[in-house]
Amino acid sequence: MTEFGALSLIPPLLAIVLAIATRKAVLSLFVGVWAGGVILTGGVGLGQTFDWIAAAVGESVFHAQIIIFTLLLGSSVAMIWRLGGSHAVRDFALERIDTKRKAGVAAWILGVVLFFDDYANTAVVGSTMKDVSDHLHISREKLSYLVDSTAAPVATLAISSWVAFQLSMIESGYEATNLAESEIPDSFGIFLQSIPYNMYAILAIVMVGIVVLTQRDFGEMLTAEHRAARTGKVTRDDARPMQDVESELGTPNIDDPRLISFFLPIVVLISVTIGSALYTGYEPGASLYDMVTGADYAVALIFGSFAMVVSTYVLGYVYNLLSLGESVDTTIDGFGIMLTAVTILVLAWSIGNVVAPVEDGGLGTGAYISTLVGQFLSPEILPVAVLITAAFIAFSTGSSWGTMAIVTPIAVPVAWDLTGSHTMVAAIVGMVFSGAIFGDHSSPISDTTVLSSTFTGADLIDHVRTQFYYAATVVLVAIVLMLVWGYTRITPFVLLAVGGVSLVGLVYGLSEFDANRRGIDPKSTDEPPEAAPTDD
Repeated sequence: MTEFGALSLIPPLLAIVLAIATRKAVLSLFVGVWAGGVILTGGVGLGQTFDWIAAAVGESVFHAQIIIFTLLLGSSVAMIWRLGGSHAVRDFALERIDTKRKAGVAAWILGVVLFFDDYANTAVVGSTMKDVSDHLHISREKLSYLVDSTAAPVATLAISSWVAFQLSMIESGYEATNLAESEIPDSFGIFLQSIPYNMYAILAIVMVGIVVLTQRDFGEMLTAEHRAARTGKVTRDDARPMQDVESELGTPNIDDPRLISFFLPIVVLISVTIGSALYTGYEPGASLYDMVTGADYAVALIFGSFAMVVSTYVLGYVYNLLSLGESVDTTIDGFGIMLTAVTILVLAWSIGNVVAPVEDGGLGTGAYISTLVGQFLSPEILPVAVLITAAFIAFSTGSSWGTMAIVTPIAVPVAWDLTGSHTMVAAIVGMVFSGAIFGDHSSPISDTTVLSSTFTGADLIDHVRTQFYYAATVVLVAIVLMLVWGYTRITPFVLLAVGGVSLVGLVYGLSEFDANRRGIDPKSTDEPPEAAPTDD
């Protein structure tokens, strides 16, 4: 056990419970960090609290890079808005996307296609689809779910910014076994073998497709969708959207908005980010795989977002839409619309400092959970135990990568010692990834959850509350499937097919049950917005 034992669970759980109960994310996160300071120092803990908050940025180049990326994206969003790009793409899309189903499918496909980075995925898909979904009376909660539940799941399955980190975790796990170096398999081979066992990620993507195509909802999402369809309110009355571009920037005074004002910056973001990533991973004689796995994606995102801002300046000048002074003012305004998101990101990372290993100045939350669960393992239930452990750590810490770093080096040697099977190791790796992403999807202190809410303009806590019903449904199916695999060793591909069919049945069954209980229709209207009643 760690030095602080069960006390190490209090700060993250306090932050999460308060956030869900009060819907005040900043206050809840600060209280959680403060509670950690009190436990660590045995006193008021304010000094330690502010040390952790400062260290969340000052001692992490990666965190500083993500803040820069977020602020630059905010500037790009503001510039695109002022240039009329958002209105242009909305008008363009509405000529072709005239139903909620079509909009949902478009968001789903975009989320799958933009697999190279989860942050860029949320930024591009959220920014692209927000105005369209608003016009079609799709709730911001629903759009946030579509964005969040494709971003990380897709990134963890493909050649993306996650791959190099995931491969390093597999290597670390094998290094902790008693295997000779010559007997350790290629980490990329184990990664490929682990993909069908990463059942939460795969089924989460499938679940998005099912919800989009059936247009059925349950839980708090059903309430949100009926509110949006009936009243035209895409957020609830007391919601605090992570960004509200129109209220912050006003209506753009562009008489003839051009599509290029939207698409050119997006294309620049994607192309420069990918190009920069490959460049940072390049060495003489490096293969494409080497460049992808060796890339510095945080730097690439900064280059891409900066180039995106530059492209908007060029558009404003070429089409005589904004002067240099107006562009600079808009850039600064764009920083402003991201301040709430940046504040929450910093506090979420501060919670990460609270739960860090004891030797790093934290309370050792992850090690405590892993040690506790490790006492009750058998080969048959090992995959599920690892999934649940990873999920709880990710939920408590808000970090899927941090969870992988904590759990993988412990779980891989345990799997090898219990079974001596590389197949079991691959299954365990898939379960670590699945649990980490599920915990991330369920936690209001997760950076990807924050960013998904930011780029869709949703209330953070509303996003978490509505998404949880779907995430929990998917993870329960994954748990059942892996229990079956543990006792039968049926091929995971068959189990995934069964899981997909099960999710279809669950969506229909739960939506009917919830709708009947409330006396409403399980589907919100899919009529064009002109036919739906509004408050206007």
